[in-house]
Amino acid sequence: MEHVCIEEKTFDKINFKENPLKKGEYENCLFLNCDFSESDLSDYRFTDCEFSGCNLSLAKLMKTAFRDVKFKGCKMLGLHFDDCNEFGLSFNFDNCILDHSSFYETRIRKTTFRNGRLQEVDFSACDLTGSLFDNCDLLNATFDNTVIEKADFRTSYNYSIDPENNRIRKAKFSIRGIPGLLDKYDLRIDDTI
Repeated sequence: MEHVCIEEKTFDKINFKENPLKKGEYENCLFLNCDFSESDLSDYRFTDCEFSGCNLSLAKLMKTAFRDVKFKGCKMLGLHFDDCNEFGLSFNFDNCILDHSSFYETRIRKTTFRNGRLQEVDFSACDLTGSLFDNCDLLNATFDNTVIEKADFRTSYNYSIDPENNRIRKAKFSIRGIPGLLDKYDLRIDDTI
């Protein structure tokens, strides 16, 4: 199969599910409203690219390289980021739906998740040091043996994080998020006096 190197190209409203993207390296490219759902992106390399309004749900990411990639307004259901090439793995998510995705054992320090829905996402054994969860819905997301030191959860909600089972030193939480840190104790917390 042909291996391409594409730089600074815009792909607009292309259905890659029907016409697969050519395997290769993409640098400083912009993908606008493209459909990658159920595509096989294994062994592709994306560097300094932006995906905006795209559907990547259930795409295969075996050894896919994402380096300084931005996802904006994307639908990204059931993705296994834990299958990605871990070398230089870095991305940010703004207004994306990542439900049922997995970041198991990934090292994605200082990642930004902004205005996102991350329901039932697996962050087990993940290193999220210094990451920002800004206004994110983390309903039933799994944090198990996760490093969230210096991470910021102050504006996020619906999370359940066991401080005894995760490294949370210097992580930031709001007062209204305290119940999410005490779930296992089945306490009734009332903010009235």
